[in-house]
Amino acid sequence: MGPRLPSRRRLLETLLALPAGLALPALPASGSAPLPLLVRPLPSSGEALPLVGLGSWITFNVGRDPQGRAASAAVMRAFFDGGGRMIDSSPMYGSAQEVIGEALRAIRPARLFAADKVWTAADGPDQIETSRRRWGVARFDLLQVHNLLAWEAHLPLLLAMKRAGRLRYVGITTSEGRRHAEVERIMASQPIDFVQVSYNALDRDVERRILPLARERRIGVIVNRPFRQGDLTQALAGKPLPGWAADIGCTSWAQALLKFIVAHPAVSCAIPATTSVAHVRENLLAGAGRLPDEALRKRIAQDVERLA
Repeated sequence: MGPRLPSRRRLLETLLALPAGLALPALPASGSAPLPLLVRPLPSSGEALPLVGLGSWITFNVGRDPQGRAASAAVMRAFFDGGGRMIDSSPMYGSAQEVIGEALRAIRPARLFAADKVWTAADGPDQIETSRRRWGVARFDLLQVHNLLAWEAHLPLLLAMKRAGRLRYVGITTSEGRRHAEVERIMASQPIDFVQVSYNALDRDVERRILPLARERRIGVIVNRPFRQGDLTQALAGKPLPGWAADIGCTSWAQALLKFIVAHPAVSCAIPATTSVAHVRENLLAGAGRLPDEALRKRIAQDVERLA
């Protein structure tokens, strides 16, 4: 009899214990080819997801403006060309869903992880179908209850959609440190796949309970507001990068701030939003190469608190 093969659960536990990048190693860049993004297995499935995604709050709410839509499409094209997969949006983000859908029809990316939300307390199925049509996707990969609004009604609907094969993952969101106690209660009692929270080198409340609970409950973590909507990078603008930045391949504060976030083992993906092709490329570089260890993450937080 040959050696006994490990179970899928044991294999997944082993992968989740590895640092990001080991499940799907990054290869050295050759010529002008971008360095592949580091990935981390999703706790509930083992699917490998790049550590840096793309948000759409404010930045993609450009209405019918053709220049704004073209700029958003250029950002998305650079994101996919750089190896990105997750785009996150919401019906409360104005025209963002329509802008994303228009760009997706033009770009036709090979791999997309479509993440959206159900928002108001109105009819959930109608809102979800409207969002799906705006995106132009056959189904969403992830639907989340936006800021826990009417979650008692929406969450059973999303879980039923997942059981029926109409949705791959279910999650909840909050932002700016709100309602963390309720987030924890839902995480502890409901079979969700993702929680989305605000987290950065200054806003670290989720480190106390939410991130450890996510690891315990095998829940993926999406991080919003990694730059405090630009306030953090603006506060650090002009401040010299400390010596540790070169050690982890950072050439900007934005990259250092993102590496601080995605190096946490509970984090599945950070979703910075931008209107700039240069910035989306810069952000993606934070999801490649060496990540800071826990000691360096503490040093980064201390330096950001001192300088920002």
